[in-house]
Amino acid sequence: MNAQLPPALIDLLPADCRATAELLNRGCACISVDHESLRRELAASDRGSAVGEWLASRPHLFADSMVFVSQLHLERMARTIAAVERVVALPAYQQRVLAHAPAVAQHSPAAAGVFLGYDFHLGPQGPQLIEINSNAGGGMLNSRLLRAQRACCAPVAQMMPPSVPVERCFLDMFHDEWRLARPAGAAARPLARVAIVDEAPAEQYLAPEFELFRQLFAGNGIEALVADAGELSYDGERLRCRGEVVDLVYNRLTDFALAEPRNDSLLQAYLADAVVLTPHPRTHALYADKRNLLALGDQEWLQAIGVGDSDRELLASSVPRTEEVTPRNAEAFWPSRRQWFFKPVAGFGSKAAYRGDKLTRRVFAEVARGGYVAQAVVSPSERRLLIDGVEQDFKLDLRNYVYRGVVQLVSARLYRGQTTNFRTPGGGFAAVLAVPGQRGGAVRR
Repeated sequence: MNAQLPPALIDLLPADCRATAELLNRGCACISVDHESLRRELAASDRGSAVGEWLASRPHLFADSMVFVSQLHLERMARTIAAVERVVALPAYQQRVLAHAPAVAQHSPAAAGVFLGYDFHLGPQGPQLIEINSNAGGGMLNSRLLRAQRACCAPVAQMMPPSVPVERCFLDMFHDEWRLARPAGAAARPLARVAIVDEAPAEQYLAPEFELFRQLFAGNGIEALVADAGELSYDGERLRCRGEVVDLVYNRLTDFALAEPRNDSLLQAYLADAVVLTPHPRTHALYADKRNLLALGDQEWLQAIGVGDSDRELLASSVPRTEEVTPRNAEAFWPSRRQWFFKPVAGFGSKAAYRGDKLTRRVFAEVARGGYVAQAVVSPSERRLLIDGVEQDFKLDLRNYVYRGVVQLVSARLYRGQTTNFRTPGGGFAAVLAVPGQRGGAVRR
């Protein structure tokens, strides 16, 4: 490690964990990632050289340092997630959001859907839920990154958590999906073969993660294939990949409705319950369509469908104001565009998302055609790092990887510009270190 927390800063650390986290994010520019350890974590396999080559072409995938987040903010995010899950379970909520979903979302499989990603900004009022993603990437990469963290100084060492078996949680999640989706008799048969499916997977930016998942499955007695959806075939009874029967598809496609012709075999097998697909179109419709944020922020309607006072209050303070943009109301957003962030309703990875103060009339004309929501801008918090000897401020967001309401892992993404992009020198995925409150002991020398 090439830096130490200045003694003067140590003496200034307050007891309040929120203030401590903010101070550390501004003043602790230490490098905490052991890059040699991270390289070993990522390349230790029979295909380690391939992973190494992929990573060499992605120099900004990982940030050099961790991000500090107060335990109180982590707990508030978890409570917000639990509140959302309780609302999503209500029949009235499902009826509302499925009304604007594609027809395929009416199919209701028993699998819950792996890797929901609840993304937050830390605003002045605390964590703000900016969106939910139904096939959040980066979980496996961040589990390896977490294992490569090293304390840069004694105060940080006091906060370092014990080793957590995150990948065991991920593996158990897929086993749970298999058990949920199969009748009692069939569930007795162990999960035997998984296909990790994306469009042209070797060309995807997070392709190294597919190999890490293949290793995880293979190391636990489950055959795994990384494949393009076009390599799947369905004979009316079983889904196959390269001639082999597939039990479960780990779905990384961004065609959330499986509407593209290349995905037809997977769609037909899914509708026939001939394969366990996770996550699936219904997961996306219930959680990830950006119009769902309108429902989560509709206080009168939430009360009418029976959402309790505490959950409504929590959602009101945690979900930024969101409105649908239609051809009829679009022009009303132009004068106040600087206050809004415009997102496509089925968007992902910041594609075609625009901050209002950067919009041109030409781009706004595209937004005005519809298919967008306008979300009140919540400025992200920042992390100050030393890049080539120069202090630079990075924006950050926090991703909670969630399965069936339980937070498995929290990671950060550091970036500059409008959105996360993994193109910023010094930016990328960053491990999150919880700063304890007084109950857990304030940070002291």
